[in-house]
Amino acid sequence: MRIGDVCEAKSAWPSRTNWWLCFRRESGAEAPHSKGETVLAAYTAFHVLLSLIGIGTGFIVIFGLIAGRWLGLWTSIFLWTTILTSVTGFFFPFKGITPGIVLGIISLVVLAVSLFALYSKKMAGGWRTTFVITAVIAEWLNFFVLIAQLFEKVPALHTLAPTNTEPPFKIAQLVALIVFVVLGFLAAKNFRQAQLQTA
Repeated sequence: MRIGDVCEAKSAWPSRTNWWLCFRRESGAEAPHSKGETVLAAYTAFHVLLSLIGIGTGFIVIFGLIAGRWLGLWTSIFLWTTILTSVTGFFFPFKGITPGIVLGIISLVVLAVSLFALYSKKMAGGWRTTFVITAVIAEWLNFFVLIAQLFEKVPALHTLAPTNTEPPFKIAQLVALIVFVVLGFLAAKNFRQAQLQTA
């Protein structure tokens, strides 16, 4: 018998165990979870972890490029966790084409160009700048989604922009865009001119 069945039963007084389950559910201390919900929660946590690793390593890579340094390991972690973030995003329950799906597709296209510039063209000539620009764009797209999720999940931010169309949300995204444009310009300029250093 599910907890909900016990709590809704009217014909019999619940046992001590059932009463405790009812109390915990009604007080919000315990909510029923199906196996599918548990799997989905674990999958969501994995997806979020990939995203955060991608964002964190992305900033390390970008600041390395600005300093004229090539951070090979960090770059690999950034690229592949960001790719996996987009790919895993497609396996959530499908509810139609959403902005998240569209951004995921765009991100994969951008990352494909980035991988081509890095592994196929070895960042020769203009491909070095191409790699930097596409890497920064991929990081910005990931950060864009992070801001959207923060405004959706954090109560204080959600109150400011409940539909993600209000000025606070737009201002946050605009500021982020400006920051990434500046970072991209500096990274492309400095890394193009620097002698390739590894770390």
